[in-house]
Amino acid sequence: MSKKGVIRWGILGCGSIAHEFAEGLNQIPNAELEAVASKSGKAEPFGRKFNVTNCYNNYKELVNDSNVDIIYVATTHNFHYENTLLCLNHGKPVLSEKPFTINASQAEQLINTARKEKIFLMEGMWTRFIPCVVRLREMIHHERILGEIRHFKGDFCVKMPYGNEHRAFNPKLAGGALLDLGVYPISFSSMIFKELPQKIMSSAILGETGVDIFSSYFFEYKNGATSMMTSSTKLIMPHDAFIVGTEGYMHIPAFTRPKKMFLNLNKQSKKTLEIPYESTGFQFEAIEAGNCLKTERTESEIIPLDETLEIMKTMDTIRSQWEFKYPEEK
Repeated sequence: MSKKGVIRWGILGCGSIAHEFAEGLNQIPNAELEAVASKSGKAEPFGRKFNVTNCYNNYKELVNDSNVDIIYVATTHNFHYENTLLCLNHGKPVLSEKPFTINASQAEQLINTARKEKIFLMEGMWTRFIPCVVRLREMIHHERILGEIRHFKGDFCVKMPYGNEHRAFNPKLAGGALLDLGVYPISFSSMIFKELPQKIMSSAILGETGVDIFSSYFFEYKNGATSMMTSSTKLIMPHDAFIVGTEGYMHIPAFTRPKKMFLNLNKQSKKTLEIPYESTGFQFEAIEAGNCLKTERTESEIIPLDETLEIMKTMDTIRSQWEFKYPEEK
């Protein structure tokens, strides 16, 4: 980092998610966007928008830039493994956008490399760091306001422009509702129960391009608690989550980026908790990554690498139930 303690970021890949991250980064006083890289000619327009002087047309120049402290990997799912590995092999700490990789084998290789070289690595599950979600964890895990958690329900469905040219429907880009959207409620369930499901059941509808356009997942945990989750790239429905405990339940609208929650305790009136924030919300995961670098931690306690790996294993199990593989896995 710079002498002034500023974390200097690089962004690898300049698609829509990179724009949201860069906008969030502008909210952090001790962070700056030092460099961006794209193989498709998007670096310079991206740089003009966010006042970045170092705009590269290839990734090697970015990973070799000595002024870059950490790199945010914002490419499509199928490239997360090779792009993150490139960064790690050049000694660069990495925040890699979710899903971390396309499967657990790739994830394990990246984790082993980062740990061997003692380099910071974190999955960009940005929902974990939204202020509402931070408060939610305090309430259910430390204050135990809901008592024993018995059930989670989460749905994340977004209707996207259909066609093989869209990344969400392209098998070569590791498209599909599970990896693109389903990872959110699955990760949320992992955060809530803090253990692996003992039983996993799922179903999927595969579209014309060969990837899942609608998929549902049911988890059962060792104490009998359950999770029910749905994702789709072809349907619209509220992005609501419910956490049900022995003392009541929480309703979290727009649970991937919430600004309010509703608390319903037994025999009490409903309470609304509002925790607004500015900008896109991506700044909070960047703050966590920056704090880890400053304190010389190689992974985050909020989304540890072991949990990231277990989530990838869970999604592997789900896809195996459908007998579905991506082209590079066959």
